[in-house]
Amino acid sequence: MPDLFEIIESCRAMRRLKPDPVPVIISKILRAGSCAPNGGNTQKWRFPGHQDPKIKKAVQVWYKKAFDEVIGPRYLTSEPPPGVTKERYLRQHAAVDYLTDHFHEAPVWIVACLEDGPSPTGQPFVDLPGVQNMGAGGARALGLGTTLTTRHLLFEKEAEAALGLPSGVHSYAILPIGYPMGKFGPVGRGPLGEIVYQDRWGEPYRTV
Repeated sequence: MPDLFEIIESCRAMRRLKPDPVPVIISKILRAGSCAPNGGNTQKWRFPGHQDPKIKKAVQVWYKKAFDEVIGPRYLTSEPPPGVTKERYLRQHAAVDYLTDHFHEAPVWIVACLEDGPSPTGQPFVDLPGVQNMGAGGARALGLGTTLTTRHLLFEKEAEAALGLPSGVHSYAILPIGYPMGKFGPVGRGPLGEIVYQDRWGEPYRTV
């Protein structure tokens, strides 16, 4: 098994997933999520796992609508992010397009939720380490692919109704999990010198 830093640095978003069943090791991924730090240790997170094709297809309808109306046009007009060439960015767009059409075919979804009552407080941003633990720490370490996606929130009420979430429970991410069609490899990121400062804003960090 690769070491922790190798796992983190090679944890590409895997948007092309095989529909093959995922074995019981999914419980290890969920355990990794529950071990993450969270705001005030309130542990209000909930992680429904979805395998029902009807539920996943019902959500995929809204997921695709969000792509057609918002995400797709944005990709076509945006410049590549730091550390990513135009060619690689276009490949990413193709992978996003593929995920859109095959989202419901991923054998397992983990839906990251918070049981936070009728008025969400923004707590999901504090509890995102649980999602990171499941994606980078859990799935990647076991050779499974996933990607953190929040696109369904563009049609939040409709998607959460399709997921069957009760009142007072709100989703903030979905992790589609399966065996990847591609290979893990270095993630595309800009140089640390452009994003890390020392003591004062804009002051280069001397050891980077």
